Amino acid sequence: MTDLQTVLSAFRDATGCAAAVWAEDDGRLPSRLAASTPAVGVLGWTPPFDVGPPHAVDSPGGPAIVTAIQGPRRCWLVIGPSSEPAAPLENYLRFLLPVVSQYLQSALEVEHAANELAERYEEINLLYTITEILGRTVALGEAASTILKEVSETVGARRGSILVHDRVTDTLQTVAVLGVPALEVPPIALTDECSVSAHVFRDQRAMVVAEDDADPCPAEAFYRRGTMLSVPIMWTSPGGGAEPLGVVNLSDRASGQAFSAGDQKLVTAIATQIGTAIQNSRLVRASLSQQRLVQELELAHDLQMKLLPRTEIVDPVAQVAARVVPAESVGGDFYNLFQLGDERTGVMIGDVSSHGYRAALIMALAMSASAIHAQGSNDPGRMLGALLGTLREELATTEMFISTFYAVIDKRAGMIRYANAGHPHAYHVSGDGTCERLPALDPPLGMVESAQSARTRPWVSGTDLLLLFTDGVSDARDLFGRRFGEQPIVDTVRRMHAEPPYTILQQVFAQLSDHTGTAVQRDDLAVVLVRS
Repeated sequence: MTDLQTVLSAFRDATGCAAAVWAEDDGRLPSRLAASTPAVGVLGWTPPFDVGPPHAVDSPGGPAIVTAIQGPRRCWLVIGPSSEPAAPLENYLRFLLPVVSQYLQSALEVEHAANELAERYEEINLLYTITEILGRTVALGEAASTILKEVSETVGARRGSILVHDRVTDTLQTVAVLGVPALEVPPIALTDECSVSAHVFRDQRAMVVAEDDADPCPAEAFYRRGTMLSVPIMWTSPGGGAEPLGVVNLSDRASGQAFSAGDQKLVTAIATQIGTAIQNSRLVRASLSQQRLVQELELAHDLQMKLLPRTEIVDPVAQVAARVVPAESVGGDFYNLFQLGDERTGVMIGDVSSHGYRAALIMALAMSASAIHAQGSNDPGRMLGALLGTLREELATTEMFISTFYAVIDKRAGMIRYANAGHPHAYHVSGDGTCERLPALDPPLGMVESAQSARTRPWVSGTDLLLLFTDGVSDARDLFGRRFGEQPIVDTVRRMHAEPPYTILQQVFAQLSDHTGTAVQRDDLAVVLVRS
């Protein structure tokens, strides 16, 4: 009260009138808080303290006046005696009373703030502690037990739990509980009407429930005793929307007192931190899952590309250039090459309807089956018929079909024999650049039950060229939706027919890239060029 002492001393210097402030301390006799110095007749004298308006009293040094100071604390202001016999004590009192009242009110507010800060120090410290715990871990399960223990100790609860919503089962799963392993606590259905936790989650608001306020829920018996404070764990999205993620429960308070509004605010603040941690954990898991998916897709792509044969396997009988580019990581376009002996080369291209994983599975079956059947017959029609017999069930159950072309080039006999099951993009390019389509003889495999036909035509070794591609190439679109078409491919091959197959292939894909630019690839691409 040094500042009040200074005010009262300055008052005496100005008026010649002593002043003192008294206060009642915890129901005991009043004690002096501050007094003007020197305070003749005041320091050694205790005035009578009657509650009421200002009234005159006789002090050892002369007349004085006493009045109660309005406020939450019982205080009194004493003025007098004065060094001037005719001093207007009531006027002095009216001047000094507001000053002293304001001072005492300000001092009381400062004291309350300090007490509140001292009382909430543990709670503030808890919030920092939980922030550090959550900052050191990604998975909530690793930190939930520690967080629950810290919160329970701060609010004096001996039982508690942290429940998190499981989206798959639509239940509240226990991730931490005091006293028993979390795995022993059964989940709570969100539709459970007797569960306080389910109510809090659905309503998205905190509840304080006495022991006899609600029917007992068997799943909550592990952590509920007496009054229970239940607070929703919320996540507020950047857009401002709120989503409930779980519930924090506390009960069995050691003091036996009810949970206060301050306790609820504290647990709500902690639940918000937990909500952020849960959301971060989900985002991390989603990111890891996405990374694993990307790795698996890359692996699947690599495996499928390894299924395709190297073009060198038919050297030196034939020169082959081939390329397959799936629209997704894997696709349904493929080619196959076979050494059949006696300078005969088997060449196959196929396009499974649709693309993606289902098409890739059919493609893998077709690749492996064709490798077997090609060695069993030099007749392309019989080979495709045998292939259809192997794939019939899979094509029927998946409702897919395969447009495919298979040819056997007999270099020694100077002929090519081919079967075409619904594949429109097959051409024979002569040494003079003449380009002739090799038409489809039968529907795609899997569309109808019929025998596969075959045709034969002359082949000039060293000059003739076989051009095969899938409809993903001709149907490729640019940013304006315009098709690439067959004609640019045919014109390029006709113009460059004397060049090595690989050089021609490079030019075809360069033109295709110029046409599509940054447009999204809609379908699988496959091109095969053969000279024998």
